[in-house]
Amino acid sequence: MTPWTDQADHRSWLTRERLRLLEFGRDVVAPAGGAAWLDEHGVPALDRGVQTWITARTVHTFGLGAMLGVPGSARIARGALAGLTGLLRDGEHGGWLAHVDADGTPVDDSKQCYQHAFVVLAASTATAAGLSGGQELLDEATAVFLERFWDEDAGMCVDAWDRTFTELDGYRGVNGNMHAVEAMLAAGDVTGDRAWYARARRIARRVAENAAAHEWRIPEHYDAAWTPELDLNRERPDDPFKPFGATVGHGFEWSRLFLHIDASLGTDELLPAARNLFDRAQHDGWSVDGAEGFVYTTDWEGAPVVRDRMHWVAAEAAAAAATLHTRTGEEHYAQAYATWWDNIADTLVDRENGSWHHQLDPANSPVATVWPGKPDLYHAVQSTLLPVAPLSPGLAVAARDGLIGARTAEAGR
Repeated sequence: MTPWTDQADHRSWLTRERLRLLEFGRDVVAPAGGAAWLDEHGVPALDRGVQTWITARTVHTFGLGAMLGVPGSARIARGALAGLTGLLRDGEHGGWLAHVDADGTPVDDSKQCYQHAFVVLAASTATAAGLSGGQELLDEATAVFLERFWDEDAGMCVDAWDRTFTELDGYRGVNGNMHAVEAMLAAGDVTGDRAWYARARRIARRVAENAAAHEWRIPEHYDAAWTPELDLNRERPDDPFKPFGATVGHGFEWSRLFLHIDASLGTDELLPAARNLFDRAQHDGWSVDGAEGFVYTTDWEGAPVVRDRMHWVAAEAAAAAATLHTRTGEEHYAQAYATWWDNIADTLVDRENGSWHHQLDPANSPVATVWPGKPDLYHAVQSTLLPVAPLSPGLAVAARDGLIGARTAEAGR
């Protein structure tokens, strides 16, 4: 049977879903620039202020929409971009504040790798889309990232500074490094500087080494010497950014990123690790507790810890299955892809209020204990693009150059 990614009707379905998602975010721009947190109906929750990660993801998502010809997307991307060049930007000390009130008063003035990686991604997409100020933002963001977050000796990124870039937190994390890899690949695509790809590969090699030492479950948390802290947040296992244990969705996300790194550099080095990460995440995460869906986290033996279903995990699982099928042509990846999109359509897609439910309980009913509202279109929108995009270049340059929809195994090589 022809894989879904090659079926005209499935590709049309992905396009319709992408358009539906982008329509949900039409009011996301905050009054003073940047992107608001959206509630379950797509209404801006202005009392939550403006956060750099949501703002940067909005620039990226709607920048892609603009390059794909979706009317209104450029306006939204420009409005979000104004937050990165305005109220979120720290003109005194450099970099970007994590979170501000609607009037620009800092709520969280720390300088985080996670947030800054998304600024690099947003700036890369804005530059590809030809948005005014995009190139200047990219120049600034890449310079700040290399100076403040990239640790050349470790071949990894540090995690967080204080506002003045004086005190460096002792915590080291893989989540920020994961999104740094995504940003590095995008920056390399847009600038033509292949050193970004090489940095991404250095990060990937360490992540793969540490995952292999733990049966392909990825240690997320480390001390300043990069020693794993496997018990961190055991008492707060559902932390939205630093959960205890192994995060199933990150196994899938890293698997996909490994393939993008290989494709960018023209190698096969990371393919075995990508397979192993995918297999472990599928084995530990998919329908392991009596109902369909992916558990959020497991312990180091693979037993579920947080059993709620997060929308981004399913999105990354489907994307990883698609990229592995493109890379290998193996049927079991296509079968997993079809199964998981069925699950997304049946449980996560909110046809009444728009977008996707961000969190389901173990019985697949919507809950909001970790993710109230629907602040994030990024994972869902990308899951509709990655199955029909090349493995390299990344989404921004692929959208700019008309490569979306022409995905083949050769296109990513």
